[in-house]
Amino acid sequence: MKRSDRLMAILIALQQRPATAQALADRLEVSKRTVIRDMQSLAEMGVPLYTVPGPSGGYRLMDGFQLPPLQMDDQEALTVLLALQAMTKMGDTPFNRARWTVMDKIRAVLPERTRTEIEAMLGQLELQVPERKVKAALLPLLIDAVKAGGRRIRALYRSANHRRWVTLVPSRVYAAYGFWYCEAYSETHEEVRSFRADRFDELEEDGEGEVTGGNGDASEVEAVMQVRLRR
Repeated sequence: MKRSDRLMAILIALQQRPATAQALADRLEVSKRTVIRDMQSLAEMGVPLYTVPGPSGGYRLMDGFQLPPLQMDDQEALTVLLALQAMTKMGDTPFNRARWTVMDKIRAVLPERTRTEIEAMLGQLELQVPERKVKAALLPLLIDAVKAGGRRIRALYRSANHRRWVTLVPSRVYAAYGFWYCEAYSETHEEVRSFRADRFDELEEDGEGEVTGGNGDASEVEAVMQVRLRR
């Protein structure tokens, strides 16, 4: 997340409710020290911040400080928040931080009456998503392979009966029944199939060197794969 985006995310979060530096750090996936520096930057920009000591304290915005409103009617806001609320139930997703910050952004700019009505409705409406404990470590790489468009990859894949290398041309990634899937044409099977994202152990672009699997560092894996997919 860019620093400017992080500063905006902090402002939007504080417009919703007071928050400690640690709570903001956990949500934004940065260090507490980074959040404290961001708070100092916001104060230097003229944002009216103050702190309250004690267990229920934290950073707050002065009363009357408001961000510009987003033009969204009740039904539009309910639709978006309902879908995002369902996404928060996914146990593993590359959108961990984004799903929370975008919900805060929408809530922050809604009129109070609209926000109150929608929050009540969200307690009565639900898109059920089964809870899964599996992790899809290579999901970001599968998404990158889809974005590359028509590129062949080799994957070490675990099915119910086999663990073997297959050659795939990924076409889309989707979520269903609490799992992430990659739909791809399988040259190994000579047909289009859907593959569970959590069952990929290793990925490499066809004809190139191996890319580390799910036990490696995710950021390093993603960087290597992005370079290869751009070739």
